[in-house]
Amino acid sequence: MSRILVVYHSGGGNTEQMARLVAEGARDAGADVELKSVEDTLADELLDYDGIIAGSPTYYGLMSAPLKALFDDSVRFHQKLTGKVGGAFTSCANIGGGNETTILSILQAMLIHGMIVQGSASGDHFGPVSIGAPDQRAAEQSRQLGARVARLAGRLCGGKGEL
Repeated sequence: MSRILVVYHSGGGNTEQMARLVAEGARDAGADVELKSVEDTLADELLDYDGIIAGSPTYYGLMSAPLKALFDDSVRFHQKLTGKVGGAFTSCANIGGGNETTILSILQAMLIHGMIVQGSASGDHFGPVSIGAPDQRAAEQSRQLGARVARLAGRLCGGKGEL
């Protein structure tokens, strides 16, 4: 069984709603999941998980400062996150508000750590996006992200789950 951390920053509650859906998808895929706000997460805790899924509201097309601070602090563990599975999600005020660049800013930090990121061939390719509160589409994409990361992490850490 893989251990997955869903860590998020939420300014108005929409990203937190998505985080709960992501965690639900990972649990349904058989993972041991911990859901934590970024304010309650220390960088050294990232070492304890097989997969890390991070969510942020879209702030000027980038991840929020609290999530960026967690990644900045994680530089102390450079190369120690290599091989862990990562994923990202965001909520945004409107279409074209910088949501994809926000997800990519999170994924860039993960890739620099040597993490493995799996996209989606359908739906939100880089990671789930919610415009305001998650609607049915964003909720399903969020659950699917959690399940994909959980299954891939399970396979990579010795499990027999299907991708």
